[in-house]
This record gives sequence, structure tokens and C-alpha cells, in this order.
Amino acid sequence: MKQINIRAPLKKYQTIMLQAKEQNLNEADMVLRLVKAFEDVFGYDPLNEVSREANMRDKYVDLLLKIDGVPRLIVEVKAPTVPLRDRQIEQAENYASRNNFQWVLLTNGVEWNLYHLTFGEGIEYERALHVDLGVDDIAKAADMLSILHRDSLAHDGLDEYWACQVALSPASISKALFHEEVLMAVRRYVKKDTGRAMDIEDLAEAIKRMFSQETRELIGPTKIRRAPKIVKREDAPAQPPAIEPPAPERSAPTEPPKDTPPSP
Repeated sequence: MKQINIRAPLKKYQTIMLQAKEQNLNEADMVLRLVKAFEDVFGYDPLNEVSREANMRDKYVDLLLKIDGVPRLIVEVKAPTVPLRDRQIEQAENYASRNNFQWVLLTNGVEWNLYHLTFGEGIEYERALHVDLGVDDIAKAADMLSILHRDSLAHDGLDEYWACQVALSPASISKALFHEEVLMAVRRYVKKDTGRAMDIEDLAEAIKRMFSQETRELIGPTKIRRAPKIVKREDAPAQPPAIEPPAPERSAPTEPPKDTPPSP
């Protein structure tokens, strides 16, 4: 999906949100500003697509974004002076689990945290995005927050974004790096540069040490993925062509002897 440019309207609301933080506005005031932001920056119809205090099975959420009447994103709002913490989505994730929603946005107007939820034996969540309008470059912030635009949600942009995040995760990349074929290629370059042939196990550990401690913990134990061995089947000896026995010769039919006339 083509990226949506929200840089100009987001820059305007960056000033509004930072002023709200300086003025120490409360959560209700921030909800009002976010409704306008979802209209002016992200393209939602505030009357039909942004619900405030939405009732979901006897539970309430601060904001609920809908497209064509279908809920797409739960928004949990905090006051602008309240630092965001992952645990603050616990109430929103309960709403999400009751309705099988996989996305929750936690924001105080300045910070924006987007979470992806999975439901199995329990509820698990991972932070998919973090933007701080007080710190981040506005161009970078606009590029990241553009996935919240109405057109993005309408075309499953969040799911596409998450699929890319999973593909680029440390667990996914490490599987590629620690594949035997990749390590053998690295081994060749190291030998060319240093003249020393290294074991691929040593190379794998050296590569892993280049990562941060957090990334190493995500990767876990180093496991080299071996290429499947191809067993060549020996060609069976060629069999001589079968020789068919010659067909028996057919003798010419013999004519019966003619009667000999009597001698005079």
C-alpha cells in the first residue's frame, strides 16, 4: 500500500499536543483534541467513525475507530502529562479480547504506542510502534503514524505492517543469518580477507556477539540451520537390450505329387 503523507497536518497538531502538555490538561480535554486529530490528520468522519465512550459488552473504551460501521481500532487515552506504560492497556486489552480485536492504541496526544494482541490461553501483546512527538523528527513521526490513517485501516494496513515487522524481527533475521549456507558464504569472505578458515559455529557466535544484550535474549541459543543433504542415487547399470529369439523359418508348402500315367 502506498504511504500516506500526513506530515503537514501532523506538524500542526504536534504544536497543539505539546501545548496541552504544558497546560497540564486533563484526560477529557485530550479526548476532544484527539477526536479533531483523527479528523484533520487521519481522515476519519468524527460523527460516524469516531465513537467516544463506546459501550462494548458493558465495558467502555475512550475512543473507538470504525470504518463502514465495523470497529477497527480501540484507543485508550491518557492525560498529556501522564507517561505511557505498557501495563496501561490492561483495561483496553480486556475490551479487545471480548471482541476479538487485535489492535489497541495507547496515547496521551504526545506519545503514541500501538499494540498488537494475540489470544490463546491468555492475552499476549507486543508493542508494534512508538512515536513521541516531543522528541521524534516530524517527518519520521509522520511516516510511522501514517498507518493509523483511515485509508490504511480500510485496506488492512495494520495487518500488512505487522507482517513486515514479524519478517524483520530478530527471530526471523537470525534464522537467515545462522543458516549454514549464509555462514559458509561469510566463511569464504573471512578466509579471503584474513587467510584463516573459521568454523561456522565460531562465526555464528561472533555474529551473535555483535547484537545487543536485548536482541541476544530474543534470539536465544544459537542454532545453525543445516541445509538438507541431498543423497545421490547411483545410476543403475545399463541393462543390455532384450534380444528377441529369431522367428522360426517358414518352409514353403510342398505340392502333392501328381499321378504318373501308366506306361504303355
